Amino acid sequence: MDNEEVLARLREFGLIIYEQLKRGEFPRVKIKSRTISNIVYDPNLRQFILGDRIITRSAANVRQIKSLTQLVWVAFFAYKSLSANQPTTLRDLYYNSEAFGIKFRDQKESNEIVADLETVLSVPREDFMIFPEERSAVFGDLTIEYTSPDPDYYGKKINLASHPDGMMIGPSLLTAEFVECNANKVIAIETGGLFTRFISEKVHKRFNAILVHTAGQAPRATRRFLRRLNDELGLPVYILTDADVWGMHIAMVIISGSANAAHLTELNTPDAKWMGVWATDITRYKLPTEPMNQEDLNRLFLLQKDPRYQDPFWAREISEFIKIKRKAEQQSFSRYGLSYIVEKYLPDKFSSLE
Repeated sequence: MDNEEVLARLREFGLIIYEQLKRGEFPRVKIKSRTISNIVYDPNLRQFILGDRIITRSAANVRQIKSLTQLVWVAFFAYKSLSANQPTTLRDLYYNSEAFGIKFRDQKESNEIVADLETVLSVPREDFMIFPEERSAVFGDLTIEYTSPDPDYYGKKINLASHPDGMMIGPSLLTAEFVECNANKVIAIETGGLFTRFISEKVHKRFNAILVHTAGQAPRATRRFLRRLNDELGLPVYILTDADVWGMHIAMVIISGSANAAHLTELNTPDAKWMGVWATDITRYKLPTEPMNQEDLNRLFLLQKDPRYQDPFWAREISEFIKIKRKAEQQSFSRYGLSYIVEKYLPDKFSSLE
């Protein structure tokens, strides 16, 4: 969604509040409930979505005045930032509220109000130019053209393999146009160490791939970027994580989204594939491991009940983790030499998945 469309939605939201006040009514806003009981899995979209339950936040309820005021102010903050084409962070928003006398208990509360605004307008915060602090990176033979209105960058083209450390996936890159791509796949990598090694070992050339560092659990901007690479360029996405329950879930969030973002669509890449490191790879490749702790096991038992993990493949890997009660890192392949994961593991995986 372009800036003008987002600004129009924000103006419409403000006008609704204004008209209610003009009529002498208590202002109120209807919002889809984001409670766990209203989050359902949609097998057609292959992601969590919000159900039909609607809540009303009204100034007529003294307990709701504060959150309603916060919501209106966040909309104002988003409108001013977007109008000025000024990217901000969730942290900026939290501190800026003090200048307007808007009180949040902590940043978690302000983040929740931002999510409320997303829900009301069906617009992700990134389209308001509000971003989290964390950043991931991309490297590969893809030429992009900046669409940022900043005259120093608008229309400028750059190849994403031009920087040896990769390029940050920030606001300008997220909205840039894809001009020319010579890759035929994407490899999303959980850890920065392996991302750096893949660049140095020319994995992008050897496997004709765009490399994306997810920085652990992929930020939403990164998940949107992966979705764009898949939708607009038709590139299959492969996800490489540690062999543990948390790495498996990093992959699943890229594929099927998260409950926390059930109020938004198009943040997931349903046809992406978790290429490893699997639980069954631990045994197959005789990898060095560490014992799972009780938190790991408890998480596995929870995932067994999650509708996203009912496919036989995912169920098999969860069962294997529970059986062996061991976990391994991506770097564990280094026991066979630093290049083993590139020379042996990746070719094995692509031959079985493609």
